[in-house]
Amino acid sequence: MLAQVQLLFMVVFMEMGLILLFLFRTPLRKLIIMTLDRVKRGSGPLIVKSVAATVLVIMVYTVYSIKELQSRPTDSVNPTDQILLAHQILQAALMGFSLFLGLMIDRLHHYIRELRLLRKTMEAVKKQDRALDNNKNGEATTLRDEISSLRNKVNQLESENEAKEKEVQSQRANSDSLKRQSEKLLLEYDRLLEENQNLRSQLQSLSHSDSKKNT
Repeated sequence: MLAQVQLLFMVVFMEMGLILLFLFRTPLRKLIIMTLDRVKRGSGPLIVKSVAATVLVIMVYTVYSIKELQSRPTDSVNPTDQILLAHQILQAALMGFSLFLGLMIDRLHHYIRELRLLRKTMEAVKKQDRALDNNKNGEATTLRDEISSLRNKVNQLESENEAKEKEVQSQRANSDSLKRQSEKLLLEYDRLLEENQNLRSQLQSLSHSDSKKNT
């Protein structure tokens, strides 16, 4: 009986130590979590539930024995029964406390696993957000480069257009000057033609007058 109490005390202290290790981020906590992950695979949960159910049955039987001892008359209880009663109360309390601590360990392990999964998903989401931000920044830079290149092309086309307009204006000015020169040449040609005709008429008149004198 004393060995059972010592075993229960050892189990309780071990469970309390595990809970304390769960509360602080240490390499031992990772090792314990990995060990519990392996225990919960395969037939591990069934074995743990069987042990817990056995302890629960023993605790219920112990509580029933305590009730039976307490229901006896006070006169019929001897010191041995009192020691047995105290031992059973201690044993039942330790078994209940160990079951409670085991449940706490299971819940803490579950919550820590959930937190690890949430952190991983958050990190993945942050990485995706960073990748999207980088892509957006890259697209923005490419769009800026394209806009700047298009502006340069537009400026180049505007300068070429201005140069062509100046060239067209100069060609128009040259054509206007050529038209004026051609008009002046035509007028000069008409004037020279008229003078030539006058000179011919004068020559003809002089030749007629000379022929009359000779006759």
